[in-house]
Amino acid sequence: MKLNYKIILHLLGLLLVFNGGFMLLSALISLIYQDGVTFDLLISGAVAVLLGLLAMYNTKDHSKEMNKREGYVVVTFGWIIMTLSGTLPYMISGTIPSFTDAFFETMSGYTTTGASILNDIEIVPEGVLFWRSLTHWIGGMGIIVLAVAILPLLGIGGMQMFAAEAPGPSADKLHPRITDTAKRLWLIYFGYTAAETILLKVAGMSFFDAINHSLCTLSTGGFSTKNASVAYWNDQPIIQYIIMFFMFLAGTNFVLSYFAFKGKVQKVIQDEEFKLYFKFIAIFTLISAIIIYFKADISQSTIYHPMVWGRAESSVRHALFQVLSVITTTGFVTADYTAWTPFLVVFFFGLMFLGGSAGSTSGGVKVVRHLILIKNGFLEFKRTLHPSAVVPVRYNIRAVTGGIVFNIQGFFILYMLSFIVGALVFSMFNIDFKSAIGLAASSLGNVGPALGDFGPVNNYGGLPPLGKWWASFLMLIGRLELFTVLILLTPFFWTKK
Repeated sequence: MKLNYKIILHLLGLLLVFNGGFMLLSALISLIYQDGVTFDLLISGAVAVLLGLLAMYNTKDHSKEMNKREGYVVVTFGWIIMTLSGTLPYMISGTIPSFTDAFFETMSGYTTTGASILNDIEIVPEGVLFWRSLTHWIGGMGIIVLAVAILPLLGIGGMQMFAAEAPGPSADKLHPRITDTAKRLWLIYFGYTAAETILLKVAGMSFFDAINHSLCTLSTGGFSTKNASVAYWNDQPIIQYIIMFFMFLAGTNFVLSYFAFKGKVQKVIQDEEFKLYFKFIAIFTLISAIIIYFKADISQSTIYHPMVWGRAESSVRHALFQVLSVITTTGFVTADYTAWTPFLVVFFFGLMFLGGSAGSTSGGVKVVRHLILIKNGFLEFKRTLHPSAVVPVRYNIRAVTGGIVFNIQGFFILYMLSFIVGALVFSMFNIDFKSAIGLAASSLGNVGPALGDFGPVNNYGGLPPLGKWWASFLMLIGRLELFTVLILLTPFFWTKK
């Protein structure tokens, strides 16, 4: 079957228009703060919008038919087109004059990785900082899903695009019509962002810092407006607790949030993935807090309140914050966890492979995949003893089909192979072992902070140019769950059948 290139170009044009619109919003912020880059952001937005409209105009007679193959192409190339156009505010404003660096920063934004090449974030103009945070927010739920919500206006169904974009092994639907699903997801996403902004402002953040950190929390991104990240507010624990609460929500399946708002709390409590996600966080926080309390030097990473805040509270807070940040792949930091103890360095490295819930904005393997792999592993013992017995894997009471189990096994193997190859390629750039495996795990899992030379208190500016392109590729395939991108590299995808 021949690809419908016209509809692909039409939708890519639509994404450019969206992207340009958000750039114009950043120009408004720039105008409010009088930061000197308003015209640059206006030019960037105008270029993106005009290119998008031109692509849509030249393909207005496209066929309305769209299958899965077009969905994969639109999602992958849509992400690349968004990233390419997203470099304009950085380059035109002169904030990041290098195209390689601008592409890396933008890809890190849209994939919600949060890795940055900027050495001094606090001198960056407000309009550009807001754009930087917006790339997280757009990528968090997926600009593709946003586009799906208005596709009926164009006479196009968007199921194929949602299937390719939605995080996790399956796309839970809130409503039979995919456009209504997208609208509900974005409404919850927007509501959480607004709520966190208000709470952070009340807690003592400036409005600009509050909205930027909210955009980056709900997207599990991790870009901050401060060089020290959230450690800047170590003397205001309430701010960190608010961010922790919303990191937890962002790493939870957004479908469960919808059920909670509808009063179906039992569905949330009984969900197996949610229960395991909660248990993971509780257990890993307890382990980390005990080790931090007795072994780690946190004197440089916290400020104690003379009457209220003590070492115990500080140990629990830093442990919970970093566990949440790594599991949900947000990437905010309150301290350099690689300086605590060797055990915790390896511990947090392992957490980079966990990921949040399916249907959340987090990266990584996802908790539900680990859960099904563990269940299937235990059932293999039963199948060995009783070869004739039919023993299905069950998730939320229902039996999981063999196809889904094989898909998850294939995903996990491909993920680990991608990690190994990723680390090998980084080592070719004369990067030491610890830094190379940290870079590969962090880029593929969209975590942000890595290990070694690219740890929580450093940035990615020291990566060689080819290393930045390789990291960008790993971020992309990690964010789009491997198959969506890698299937395009197979010859049979492009054959006419």
